[in-house]
Amino acid sequence: MKQHPSTDVSTPTGAINVHPGISHGPATPVVPRERDALRAAQLYYLQDLTMEKIANELRVSRSTVSRLLAHARRTGLVNIEINAVGDKTPVLVRELERTYGIQIVVVPTDGSLGEREILDRVASHAAHALTSLISSGMTVGVAWGSTVQALSNALNRKPTHDTVIVQLNGAANPQTTGLTYASDILQRFGAAFTARVEQFPVPAFFDRASTREAMWREGSVQRVLNIQERMGLAVFSLGATASAVPSQVHRGGYLTPEEDQALRDRGVVGDVATMFFDANGNDEGIEINERATGPTLESLRRVPRRLCIVSGRGKLTALRAALAGGLITDLVLDEGTALELLNSPA
Repeated sequence: MKQHPSTDVSTPTGAINVHPGISHGPATPVVPRERDALRAAQLYYLQDLTMEKIANELRVSRSTVSRLLAHARRTGLVNIEINAVGDKTPVLVRELERTYGIQIVVVPTDGSLGEREILDRVASHAAHALTSLISSGMTVGVAWGSTVQALSNALNRKPTHDTVIVQLNGAANPQTTGLTYASDILQRFGAAFTARVEQFPVPAFFDRASTREAMWREGSVQRVLNIQERMGLAVFSLGATASAVPSQVHRGGYLTPEEDQALRDRGVVGDVATMFFDANGNDEGIEINERATGPTLESLRRVPRRLCIVSGRGKLTALRAALAGGLITDLVLDEGTALELLNSPA
């Protein structure tokens, strides 16, 4: 596959990259909408023409120009990076990265925003971060959940080749198969990165540990487990009962009241892909983990890059534990949670 050269324009506060697109051969046709979106982007970002002048040149309405520019950004014809003038690393980010030794993106928020609005902002920033992490030939593990669902809705298109998106944990429970919910998330990832999708059609939790042991010997299940072993990137959020936007595992019928209480009694503070952990980020000795279908934390730690997305201070305790357990290499979180993480005692 041949990549056409792109045009980069740098400014004191950032860079705008306008890409003519990816050619799959000399005869690949350019559809009119893509051609017009590229032309509008070049005139707007590289030649500084106004929307009115672009509309006159393309012989379309001003609103059509606006839609073409939005299409160019959404499909990856235009990439915009914002770099702060002077010190490019905010103090908050620098201190958190120094403390925890990971890559961190802090999403600006203020006290006027509701939890859902904060989640949408965090998801949008996480989508941009994810675009820089995913490349061709990569296997990406995705854990379903409320936050990852929001992330999947905010994904930007970045065509790749030979990329695989694999489901990290089963989604069925006694009330639903969970297939549609998990499948929708995975399909959005697949569409954004032109990747093959591998679902994991097993329950979130088996009734008995012996059932999981037997299923893990089945060829169809082993095939997916083997794909997971090749992961270069894992994408997940953290389950936590205290979050204002409840975690899917706690509100979707996955746990009985007795199981939920047993987790609290055991000192469990959160989960990754339905694998629960305590305040130290350990998953040992937690009975339900023997029946869970997510990867063990030991296997998760072997994944080179592990992107965690956190929205809301209700997940702060779970986040501290996950960081203590070495589960995260890249973190996107809202500003309020970041301040609490840095300033409040563990």
